Amino acid sequence: MPRTKGSKNKPKTVTADFATQIAEKQSAKEALTAEIASITANIDTLKADLKEKKTALKKAEKEVATLESKKTKADAKAAEEAKKIEAEAVLKKLLASGMSADENSVVKNI
Repeated sequence: MPRTKGSKNKPKTVTADFATQIAEKQSAKEALTAEIASITANIDTLKADLKEKKTALKKAEKEVATLESKKTKADAKAAEEAKKIEAEAVLKKLLASGMSADENSVVKNI
């Protein structure tokens, strides 16, 4: 059987321009390297910001805890003052009603 035109036995000619392909790949590589450097710098900046925010949060939490303890102490002191004023009022009322000083000292010790 005779061979058809355009036989498969012919050597294929390579028309690929390797220099162009290398240049394209190099530019893509450089672009990716620049993008990676940019992302890395952005991550470093965000890490620094995160560290600052965590420090500020700890400081704020300490301040809140301090203020809460001061508030608790002030409330306790106010309650004590209220009890003292109430006791004095009761004492005055009892003295006004005619209770003696001896009976008064018993009420005062309570």
